[in-house]
Amino acid sequence: MTPEELLSKYGPRESMEYDVVVVGAGPAGLATAIRLKQLAAQAGRDVSVCVLEKGSEPGAHILSGAIMDPRALAELFPDWESRGAPLKQPVTRDEFLFLDEGKAKATPGFFLPDCFRNHGNYIVSLGAVTRWLAQQAEALGVEIFPGFAAAEVLYDDAGAVRGVATGNMGLGKDGEPTPEFQLGMELLAKYTIFAEGARGHLGRQLIAKYRLDEGRDPQSYGIGIKELWQADPGRHQPGLVVHTAGWPLDANTYGGSFLYHAEDGKIAVGFVVGLDYANPYLSPFEEFQRWKTHPAIRRHLEGGKRIGYGARAITAGGLLSLPKLVFPGGAMVGCEAGFLNASRIKGSHAAIKTGMLAAEAAFAAIGAGRARDELVEYPQAFESSWLHAELRQSKNFKQWFKKGRGLATLMTGIEQWLLPRLGIRNPPWTLHRDRPDHACLEPASRHQRIAYPKPDGVLTFDRLSSVFLSSTIHDEDQPSHLTLKDASVPVEVNLKQYAGPEARYCPAAVYEFVGEGEDVRLQINFANCVHCKTCDIKDPTQNIVWVAPQGGGGPNYAGM
Repeated sequence: MTPEELLSKYGPRESMEYDVVVVGAGPAGLATAIRLKQLAAQAGRDVSVCVLEKGSEPGAHILSGAIMDPRALAELFPDWESRGAPLKQPVTRDEFLFLDEGKAKATPGFFLPDCFRNHGNYIVSLGAVTRWLAQQAEALGVEIFPGFAAAEVLYDDAGAVRGVATGNMGLGKDGEPTPEFQLGMELLAKYTIFAEGARGHLGRQLIAKYRLDEGRDPQSYGIGIKELWQADPGRHQPGLVVHTAGWPLDANTYGGSFLYHAEDGKIAVGFVVGLDYANPYLSPFEEFQRWKTHPAIRRHLEGGKRIGYGARAITAGGLLSLPKLVFPGGAMVGCEAGFLNASRIKGSHAAIKTGMLAAEAAFAAIGAGRARDELVEYPQAFESSWLHAELRQSKNFKQWFKKGRGLATLMTGIEQWLLPRLGIRNPPWTLHRDRPDHACLEPASRHQRIAYPKPDGVLTFDRLSSVFLSSTIHDEDQPSHLTLKDASVPVEVNLKQYAGPEARYCPAAVYEFVGEGEDVRLQINFANCVHCKTCDIKDPTQNIVWVAPQGGGGPNYAGM
């Protein structure tokens, strides 16, 4: 049955009304909710706030490196340390290595660009930080509904966002209702704040409906793949931060890595590949596995044990790719809009800051008796904030890498090391991009197949054993949340022209071509999906559309 038929048969949906509904219980969404409640308490007023979270609990779907700049957190909670925020491991030392196969060259500390200096920052589990933020929010009276995915944006007669509807529960694999079927619920608000993270599926719809990206550079993404290791105690160096560039990626492919010695003897290792890569034979997952075999990386991990795995797309376009942030009835915050600073490999501080700014705008509007208009005060406040100044300095970071690693390294040094020492925080030149990531993939006939080594099960691993560590769970008796606009395209276009790239860019073995000759077909193992959104971004024909599965499905990251 179609959604319309289900609503006609089982409707109307129940509804609940709030002053503000927030979609997504990540750092941005929770900071929005917390700031609203703080302002209400200071003013002696009541503001009702609800947060929807598609994961089984806040933090279940949160994946990041992560090094956290506490600046925004300190604005939200000046007493974050006494409140027990899980920022326990300060950074003690930075290393930046340029890798060749078998060799590593370190950047002298004096010449390390400011974006790679982490004095005063903390190595964290962003999932743990998110769970802590959720506790603070609930203590202030915020209602958090985990396991409820926002599946539909609701509009009023004037075309303004009036809220969202959660997804229907209890649909069978054929799309028909089972005996456990429950119609979704409508959550209505004066303002709805979208904080779904990078490539949010509702945010994507809003950008298209309101043409929020007109006049902006196309957003650019990377896929970040992460493992968590329990280190050999003799090799663990608490607070050490290592970033690398170079091998195994070629000089024309954007990417790099991180290795963070966290608290409790753990090491977070990860690899980021820009999704504007050209070679359809490239596999970000396999490049990550190969990177771990480099002597400069292997020495940190040998004798340890891998205990966690996950993957997530990240935004990398920066200031020039930010869409318009507001529209009638709502706003976008955090990575939903693309506030991550790719040059610093940090986004949590930006997520918290933008959530606070949106909350302050919404609180003032509600206090003035407004509803469902554009919160123009939010982008105005952003443009005068320290975050805007930070992103302005790094506006060209990703664009330089399209001109090759050598030039990008030189210009990053000039923009992030030399110019600040001359008192220049805004580079006097601006580079633009004009192609989305999926349009950068080239036909397989222009490239050679890459031969990746088999995993050894000790340092390198396969996809399925990796997905197991993500604790990903989906009810397999539900409609697939990975949908195809045209079922013939994967074989007739992607396989024939691009050698079936979906079987390689997916880090979770979701997509595989089975059969031979005329009987070959694309099999979608949606139960493996870790919600990274790479397929939605990189599919060369934009034929794959990621939608929210039934609430609670997906990864359940612990310690990530």
